Amino acid sequence: MTATPHSILIVQATIVNEGQQWVGDVLVKEGRIVEIAEHIVAKADQVIDAKGLMLLPGMIDDQVHFRDPGLTAKGDIASESKAAIAGGTTTFMDMPNVKPTTTTIENLEAKYQIGAEKAWSNYSFYFGATNDNLDELKQVNPRNVCGVKVFMGASTGNMLVDREQALRDIFTHSPTLITTHCEDTPMIIAQEEIYRAKYGDDIPAFEHPNIRCREACYKSSSFAVQLAQETGADLHVLHLTTAEEMELFEPGPVEGKKITAEACVHHLWFTEDDYVTKGHYIKCNPAIKQQSDRDAIRQAVRDGRIDIIATDHAPHSEPEKNNPYFSAPAGLPQVQQSIPALLDMVHDGVFDIETIVQKTAHNVAIRYQIEGRGYIRVGYWADLILVDMNKPHTDDKAHNLYKCQWSPWEGHTFKSSIMSTIVSGELKYHQGKFAEFTPGKRVLFNR
Repeated sequence: MTATPHSILIVQATIVNEGQQWVGDVLVKEGRIVEIAEHIVAKADQVIDAKGLMLLPGMIDDQVHFRDPGLTAKGDIASESKAAIAGGTTTFMDMPNVKPTTTTIENLEAKYQIGAEKAWSNYSFYFGATNDNLDELKQVNPRNVCGVKVFMGASTGNMLVDREQALRDIFTHSPTLITTHCEDTPMIIAQEEIYRAKYGDDIPAFEHPNIRCREACYKSSSFAVQLAQETGADLHVLHLTTAEEMELFEPGPVEGKKITAEACVHHLWFTEDDYVTKGHYIKCNPAIKQQSDRDAIRQAVRDGRIDIIATDHAPHSEPEKNNPYFSAPAGLPQVQQSIPALLDMVHDGVFDIETIVQKTAHNVAIRYQIEGRGYIRVGYWADLILVDMNKPHTDDKAHNLYKCQWSPWEGHTFKSSIMSTIVSGELKYHQGKFAEFTPGKRVLFNR
């Protein structure tokens, strides 16, 4: 495809938006949706016949690790955001555990410059909290930064915040939404020593959920919720993995909540039984656990205890993943497979498609107070995807766009396919082909 047209008319799509489905047309001009109707008579630079296709708001992924700057052998903003738009994600929010860490305003703005030069999709970046950067944190502008990330459990990047007073200060003074990785590191270290004594350094992958244990998750998550209740902080707890943690959160709509929760696609799909065949390829922090946990998280998505679905996309090379336990890094890539995987769950009756749209687009826009995105509405930016629910495709290396060139779904045949992705009104991906590169836009927030 050549440069993106200035106007696009999508005709006869099955529009899925705000809990409803109906067949209609959508007209996009200069980046924004200007008309939605059953039938639109208008000239456009490009007309897309979407009969038989579903038109959804693009996914807003509130948790990715695109590895830029400093870790770009694993992935970078260009490679991973290109994969993201092929998978139906139009906006991403990237984490601060890179090199240098995004823990100063200077580093944050330098990273935004990288995004402006390399991101295929729209983007925002978290500011990373540490034990001793409160003064910098207070300078975060809530209008143009998605949130503050607090690692309450040690993971990739060595950004653990483990002093209680530092945590209380962050929760008290953060100028914007706080997101947390919750695992209790001392409990995990104790478990590591138990399993090292049993196996040596080559611990089987299936023991990972026993080392990054459920008790460590609950202790940290419950403490984060307690801190938010005591300080009045806006808290969003990321990638929950246990049935017990679901009880920490209120069911119902996201509107008005000060404490919210997220689940990731891989925790909605895989169980501990999959370690036998996938090994460290599904090693992640916090760990994939029992089927009963997966089922409880799925139910929490349905009843509203889980407000948002994200990916925690985190690429590593295959040689790294094939290392013994202690040197095999945690994290897996999935932005290209996330919407297809969720649509498989729709086919299987786990969720309805309206719920997927709500948890991947509408609720993210509400919780993060995103300006002009997350819905198919007149006046909003046109961040849209067209999906063929009945076009299967098999995940394989030949079509994998990540720099690491693998995914945990390799060999799986998804029941649906992403046909087109429109980012801020630009048709960037269509029927398997990409337009010429143009950068996405920095996301703004109504705060």
